[in-house]
Amino acid sequence: MAYFAYHTVEGERGVLAWLRLDKEILAAEMQLATVTTERQSLEHRVLLLRPDHLDPDMLEERARAMLNMGRADEMVIFQK
Repeated sequence: MAYFAYHTVEGERGVLAWLRLDKEILAAEMQLATVTTERQSLEHRVLLLRPDHLDPDMLEERARAMLNMGRADEMVIFQK
């Protein structure tokens, strides 16, 4: 009886393993939510750069980033 009780709690499919897996699932779901939000943001930015619907502000932003240029009356503040 003690053998079965021990493995019910401590075994690889016991209660403690179940709790540990439950925590891992929760962490994975949180990471999925973060990645999903980031992906949606990137998809929106890509949508703004499509040839059939080009957003002028997004085009200017990307051109400045790629060419590393600005206007004479602008100040550039670099952030880490």
